[in-house]
Amino acid sequence: MDVSIISALAALTGAAVGGLTSGMAAWLNHRSQVRVEWALHEKSRRQTLYRDFIEDAAKCYIDALQHDKADIPGLVSLYAKLSAMRAVSSRKVIQCADDVVRKILDIYLEPDKSFVELREMAVDGTIDLLRGFSEVCRDEFEQMRPIQF
Repeated sequence: MDVSIISALAALTGAAVGGLTSGMAAWLNHRSQVRVEWALHEKSRRQTLYRDFIEDAAKCYIDALQHDKADIPGLVSLYAKLSAMRAVSSRKVIQCADDVVRKILDIYLEPDKSFVELREMAVDGTIDLLRGFSEVCRDEFEQMRPIQF
């Protein structure tokens, strides 16, 4: 074989390998960026959903503590958010959210609480119905962190 052919083939092979390596690196980088963007979007979407659930649950909870007649629109909104969580959340988050809704429903069946009883519940910590849910949500967000970085 001619030396010029060998050196031309070597140059072409080197260019092909270099181009392929560069293309693969760009593809892997793009794929990584898309995953990070998706994880950030998913985390943001869940944060909004959980925040809205907490706000609605708190409103229904205080209503249940003070009234025996259920706030049907509030409960429907709460169930809608619970259903949305079933599509995107971990089983632990769904279980805690379901427990919160069930407790609110049970509280509607109990006698109304006076301000003194509400104060006692605040002092002994039993008024915080959403603590477990909040902690499970935080755990879920911490588990999502390694996916992002």
